[in-house]
Amino acid sequence: MDEGSRRRIGRAERIGAAVTALLAVVAVVGPGAEAGLPWWALVAVAVPAAGLGAWTGVRIGRRRGIRDEVLEPGEKVVGTYTVRPPYTEHNPPSAHEGPQYQLRVTTHGMEMWERSVLLWRHPWRELRVITDGPRLRVHHDGNEAGAMLFQQPGAVQEIRRVARQYGAG
Repeated sequence: MDEGSRRRIGRAERIGAAVTALLAVVAVVGPGAEAGLPWWALVAVAVPAAGLGAWTGVRIGRRRGIRDEVLEPGEKVVGTYTVRPPYTEHNPPSAHEGPQYQLRVTTHGMEMWERSVLLWRHPWRELRVITDGPRLRVHHDGNEAGAMLFQQPGAVQEIRRVARQYGAG
């Protein structure tokens, strides 16, 4: 990892931490102020909420920075979609861990991530994207790279449209 990458990840962590901490404080202080609670009670609740929010923001920023490192010059992220785990015995991750599997669609191709680990990345021209009801099937070099179910309704159709736009089969 070069110095520029470290700086970008650090900046993403700081921005994520600040935004998340601010949102946590607003979520705590806003209703408390309307309820007429004393200032010291609001501070007692807002400070731990801000700390937890900052910690979460750092994790989100770090993950986003790691993912952005693999982008090629000029490549833009079109969308990120949460993918359901491939097996039913899976225990869902804790809320603070975030989604386990995410498919990231860019202007150059698709990437499958397990949190901060890149599982695969393929350019559009090498992919064949097929909708199978609520599932999306992705083929690379004649082999199935993945069969996915998505959390977001309509994600399969969105991804299929983007795939057609950028030249996938």
